[in-house]
Amino acid sequence: MNATSGAAGAVTFVWLGMVLAISFLEAPLKFRAPGVTIPLGLGIGRLVFRALNAVETALCAALAALLVAGGTSVPTAWLTVAAAALLVLQLAAIRPVLNRRSDRVLAGEDLPRSRAHLWYVAAEVVKVGVLLALGIGLLIA
Repeated sequence: MNATSGAAGAVTFVWLGMVLAISFLEAPLKFRAPGVTIPLGLGIGRLVFRALNAVETALCAALAALLVAGGTSVPTAWLTVAAAALLVLQLAAIRPVLNRRSDRVLAGEDLPRSRAHLWYVAAEVVKVGVLLALGIGLLIA
């Protein structure tokens, strides 16, 4: 492993850890806290996910820069593109739908569960797999 792939691996595992901690730990648990209503949880979630997505974007850019600077294998390049594409899908297609729905809930509407939420979770699960494979690949490179 060279210094560039080591740094890229570290960036990848930081990204993975943030997704796991926020999406699969913080997000579901906040609604179990005493006194947290659906509107309050949605408001908190929007702030937290906006911050997470901004950090993810920065980590993705840093990862791409490291891999371009240090050269990369074809599998590593494809996994990086896949992680970036999943992030873009979430930010450009799924998050806007979720934001419009949460705007309506915060305005007082009573709505059923959203399928868009399930799509977001599915994208997160796939992204976790891609980041794990990418990180391991970088460690053994």
